[in-house]
Amino acid sequence: MALVSRSAQRGSRVLIGAVTLLAGGLAAAQTNSTPLTLDDCIRLALAAPSTLTAAQQELDIAQYGLRQARAGFLPQTQLGNGFTYNSPLAGSPDQFSFIALNGIREYASQFTVLQEFDTSGRLRAALARARADRSAAVASAGMARRDLRRAVTAAYYQLLVARRMVAVSREALEEARSFERGARLLAANGEAAQADVVKAAAHAAFLEQSQRAAELEAEIANHELASFWTQDAREPLAVEDVLDRAVPPPETPAPAAGRLFLRRPEFNFSEARRQGFLADARQARAQLLPQVNLVFQYGIDSLHVRAGDRGYAAFINLNIPVFDWFRARSQARQSELRASQVEVTRSAAARVFSKDYENALARVRLIYDQIAATSAQVQLSEESLRLSRLRYDEGEGSALDVVAAQAQVVQARSNRYASIAAYLNARADLEVASGR
Repeated sequence: MALVSRSAQRGSRVLIGAVTLLAGGLAAAQTNSTPLTLDDCIRLALAAPSTLTAAQQELDIAQYGLRQARAGFLPQTQLGNGFTYNSPLAGSPDQFSFIALNGIREYASQFTVLQEFDTSGRLRAALARARADRSAAVASAGMARRDLRRAVTAAYYQLLVARRMVAVSREALEEARSFERGARLLAANGEAAQADVVKAAAHAAFLEQSQRAAELEAEIANHELASFWTQDAREPLAVEDVLDRAVPPPETPAPAAGRLFLRRPEFNFSEARRQGFLADARQARAQLLPQVNLVFQYGIDSLHVRAGDRGYAAFINLNIPVFDWFRARSQARQSELRASQVEVTRSAAARVFSKDYENALARVRLIYDQIAATSAQVQLSEESLRLSRLRYDEGEGSALDVVAAQAQVVQARSNRYASIAAYLNARADLEVASGR
């Protein structure tokens, strides 16, 4: 796989700049009260620093590790220069005192090439480990992106539901206060009991408290969504409300769709970890095998600085391990056991992910059917409230019936919006469970 070149890095910086400008444009558009769609919120979150940014940096780190591993197969060159002074023997100025040296003055200027031949497989194992680390970083970045998108989606729908609950509570409070005023007027004219006024007033007070709680939930939900891309979480967000739109029906899975969960990036991450441990095992076993390297030197290593003294030398080194007290074998076995452990964990995770996929599929189907039922509940509850008001105004019904009908309308409307949001969230969960 090709490494990231400098031009590619510059291109990535340009892309990041473009994404930042896009995020700024979207933020400016939001400030001008242009509703933010779910895709807009996701783009803003992806452009802001987050766990995804750290995962992408980890991928860059793994890229450099892969480059280092590949560089191990290439010859290493260097130019060394040195001067050595060896003191003469006392009473013999022409003889040097340190026998290991070549003379009183030694000049060295050598161009050295070192080439290592991977006879033991150590370099290949290091390359395999670097590739595994990069694959793990790719999978980790994919999971971070997916999780961030899912978190933003949940916060988006939570804000929509919270604001709808505020509207439902507000409408119910207005209805309750209207009924309370009517009950007080009838009681003043002697046409209704004081108990009816008390019931109506108590129900209105209860709805007022519910509205304040709903407003608090909506404000907190606004903070939650805005915190994905801005520090000014207090500013109200203008978001596109999709809860009144027709929701798409559940997709009919193909006969072989039961194994879609195998596309989840968690499996790629586990496989990368397993390959990394196997590479560690090969690298440990390589310490027990012979390794050959070639050293070539060209230049001057003389008692005088003269061009005529230049020359070259070649060295072939063969290192044969003899005994290491079973250290390399223990390291190899340890890495193999870790690879086996990852395989066991992967098998256990496959069962859990299969269950998650089936659960998500069942929730999508069930909640979709509930949407139609809650819509019917809203219509019936509103009709029941209308009839209760008519019977009470004509003196045939009780205030308790009206209050109960008002509470039923609030509950039915809340259930409808909650079901729509739950269905949209269930579809998002299904996408995660199926590896999309």
